[in-house]
Amino acid sequence: MGRLSWASPIQRLRFFSSLSQNGRRGVLACSGYEKRYLSSLVEASDCEIDEVPDDSKVAEKDTALHLALSQLAGDFDEDSKLSLQRFSRKRRVSVISTGSLNLDLALGVGGLPKGRMVEVYGKEASGKTTLALHIIKEAQKLGGYCAYLDAENAMDPSLAESIGVNTEELLISRPDSAEKMLSIVDVLTKSGSVDVIVVDSVAALAPQCELDAPVGERYKDTQSRIMTQALRKIHYSVGYSQTLIVFLNQVRSHVKSSMHFPHAEEVTCGGNALPFHAAVRLKMIRTGLIKTDDKISGLNVCVQVVKNKLAPGKKKSELGIHFGHGFYVEREVLELACEHGVILREGTSYFIEGEVIEGKDAAEKYLVENKEVLDTVVAILRNQLFKM
Repeated sequence: MGRLSWASPIQRLRFFSSLSQNGRRGVLACSGYEKRYLSSLVEASDCEIDEVPDDSKVAEKDTALHLALSQLAGDFDEDSKLSLQRFSRKRRVSVISTGSLNLDLALGVGGLPKGRMVEVYGKEASGKTTLALHIIKEAQKLGGYCAYLDAENAMDPSLAESIGVNTEELLISRPDSAEKMLSIVDVLTKSGSVDVIVVDSVAALAPQCELDAPVGERYKDTQSRIMTQALRKIHYSVGYSQTLIVFLNQVRSHVKSSMHFPHAEEVTCGGNALPFHAAVRLKMIRTGLIKTDDKISGLNVCVQVVKNKLAPGKKKSELGIHFGHGFYVEREVLELACEHGVILREGTSYFIEGEVIEGKDAAEKYLVENKEVLDTVVAILRNQLFKM
């Protein structure tokens, strides 16, 4: 058998070999700039080079493609048509801010995407409802309608108003079963008139069969099956709307046995359908308490971007929550504004809209008392950070 001969480097070679059962010589088809003898078993005539397609072949492919599209146009409805220009018109997805610039930065696109489902999960008292109310507040600022579906029966209108939610323009419902709750979500989504729908929470969704049965009777995986069926419908509906659906969820400790020792792992309620369909998943973790004058006035939370289909995920954001008032927006706005040159800082002095303010606490208080100045600074920052 002859030696392998390499006369010069071979560029862009692809080899596909097949050897028949009767022992005949296999044929190698290679494509590249040049042909080379790879062994004495392969002759030059056995190698084929991919030809550069000429204009006539390109025209034939275009004609065949348009013929196929014409056939599909007659067989399917308007929404099922294929279009080569569908994604060239608008590349940037529409988003709704979370109310926190730090979290919007961690999400990478400036907020939560419209026309998608989002899951926010964590342990109790980790700030999930506060985040949901801030999302509603930001949507109402843009003139959108919002719905709050309260399965936990824990909605506090006074808390929502203190955060800035207009409860008079907020749709609130307390359905008595999981089936009714998810049906409402689907109907509101199909209407296309609601910008944000919050479901609070998945863990509290009770199937109708459980409500009708006596206490103690078990229905295994009923909630998971209902969620799987409903989310398939909702996922189809949300794809043709600009509705942001936020599912709040809780975690449970699941004891998992192994070869060495059993250990507990955290799992979310409702099965695997929601983690699969959600475009963004946020995990909220309580990291500590905030004290003012030796009194607990809030808590610190860490928000982890567990899943993100619109930007690189696995990012974190540290937030502060003031009890009864929501996020410490002025604190993070002041830090980001100084970092990006929107507010000048010299030593302990801050220059805000022509005003000279001494001390960080005084600067934060000034932003709280002057909402117009705060909104202006936030708008400038969003313009710089997200190129809006």
